[in-house]
Amino acid sequence: MTGRGTPSRFLASVLRNGVGRYVCQLQRITVTVSQHLSNSLGAREYIEEKIVDFARQNPGIAVYVNPKNCRIPTLVAEYLNGTVKEEPLTSKTAEEIADIIQKMVNQSGLEIIRIRKPFHTDNPSIQGQWHPFTNKPSVLNVQTIGAKLQSLEK
Repeated sequence: MTGRGTPSRFLASVLRNGVGRYVCQLQRITVTVSQHLSNSLGAREYIEEKIVDFARQNPGIAVYVNPKNCRIPTLVAEYLNGTVKEEPLTSKTAEEIADIIQKMVNQSGLEIIRIRKPFHTDNPSIQGQWHPFTNKPSVLNVQTIGAKLQSLEK
């Protein structure tokens, strides 16, 4: 797909995050796991060993565990902007699940799209771009037409 066909945006932080204090964009995590199926083994290990430590390290994130009979164990992440991401945890180890959850914590909830420019401002400069002759006298970078013609005739 071409550059014009893919969605793009300017580089910006979510809700001006980081201008004041940092606010984690992940609001809630729900882990749905079966108590008996073998494909939920890694999810059950993560819940037994690591989920309490994760909840203590991240007090701003609500953590819910939903033990019910389901075929596929899932992780549902809900962000402050309303985005909901669902990740299947089928046959994953506790370490892989910890990596997935850490990835969800670090994301903003926005979909990953192409960045138009690595910089952007809401208040563009009215004085123009800087170049090497910006603060120099104009005599240094401007020649008169008469001087050029004389040099060509010689």
